[in-house]
Amino acid sequence: MSERIAVALTIAGSDSGGGAGIQADLKTFSALGVFGKTVITSITSQNTLGVQAVDDLPVSVVESQLKSILEDDKCQAIKTGMLGNEHIVDRVASLIKRYRMKKLVVDPVIFSSSGKKLLTQSGVEMMKRKLLPLTHLVTPNIKEAEILSGIKIRKPADRKRAAREILKTGVRAVVLTGGHLKGKPEDLYLDNTGVEVLSSERLSNSDPHGTGCVFSSAITAGLALGWQTLPAVKAAKDFIGKAILGEVLSGNGKPSVDPLAVLYREVEKTRAIEAMNRAIQIFREERIGQLIPEVQTNIGLALPNAKSHGDVLAIPGRIIKNGDDIFTGAEPEFGGSRHVANIVLTTMRWDPEKRAVMNIKYTDALLKICHRLRFKIASFDRADEPRNIRVREGSSLEWGTQNALTQYGSVPDIIYDLGGIRKEEMIRVIADDMESLTKKILAIHRLHKKAMKT
Repeated sequence: MSERIAVALTIAGSDSGGGAGIQADLKTFSALGVFGKTVITSITSQNTLGVQAVDDLPVSVVESQLKSILEDDKCQAIKTGMLGNEHIVDRVASLIKRYRMKKLVVDPVIFSSSGKKLLTQSGVEMMKRKLLPLTHLVTPNIKEAEILSGIKIRKPADRKRAAREILKTGVRAVVLTGGHLKGKPEDLYLDNTGVEVLSSERLSNSDPHGTGCVFSSAITAGLALGWQTLPAVKAAKDFIGKAILGEVLSGNGKPSVDPLAVLYREVEKTRAIEAMNRAIQIFREERIGQLIPEVQTNIGLALPNAKSHGDVLAIPGRIIKNGDDIFTGAEPEFGGSRHVANIVLTTMRWDPEKRAVMNIKYTDALLKICHRLRFKIASFDRADEPRNIRVREGSSLEWGTQNALTQYGSVPDIIYDLGGIRKEEMIRVIADDMESLTKKILAIHRLHKKAMKT
């Protein structure tokens, strides 16, 4: 028996560059577990540098596609993107009304991100008159909200006024997106019950292509899955954040958000856990206990493009020793150690490829071995640590790492310090990935073991 699945329909233009439009909508639906269907309204010739040409399809072709979908079975939710002209807007609105589609999300695409006009002025007026009264939620950016409301947006109060004016068209709810604002990208949500500001950190300064399409598609997917409107919007905001963090360069122009980054991230997490478990097993077999300091050891591995502690894999409770043997009290976990994460994230700000770190005990003999292996070596002095850093929990290692990197000028293989009051001296081994980190640790261990025997 085949399984029934939530279905979402996108009525939008085709983006030959793959970053927005129908292409981005389908990727978003798939990433969120919703089956996507399409009605193509226009063919755009575009790439990462901009839009070179736009060819709207005949209204009869758009109508034929939409009837084919709606006469088969109802979709749980629909979104519109680029509609091109007033004739397409009119026909789409008429069919949505005829087939009594309720969960309609309108992304009022008027201009491309590169400034190309994608909806005629008559199309805008037709949208306000015929499509918005049928709409469950509309998602304009600042410029689109100004056009739909007739209000110039210069300050926060203007955004509320514009959203209220758009609400008067008959839409059930408005999300005025804030990606083009200075500072934090605050989205303004408004329905008949009130206003809510949805704030987040700015995750990219590159203004990637496709954010509006992916955001509105993610909301549509949430509605198709049966979520209430505001929870669907909040989930979509989280989703677009992850898609922005996973932005990709596919050409010589602007980067594009990647809706599938969420799925790729899960694969990367699985691989990271497997790599760390392999490394720990090798260290057990090699019996590296003599490298473990009194405060014990931890090991960290960050995901590519890591931004927060939750993106860094570490071992809660650390690696402990019993003679030459080592043990772990817990399985590797993302966010498992803020201390380790602080080191890795600080290092990655200098060199994004340096994603792995492990601390081992400091002795003069071990430092000499690091020199013998021709490792690049830097250090910091805890006596130089500012008092405001020293008293703030978890800040010392971030400061020490930053201090060592600044003095050295790049990311070395080793950062060590000679300790301080209630602080054990320590060596930290840095590498690109878990495999290269393992090789460095084993090289140190084997030379140390050899020296101990002589």
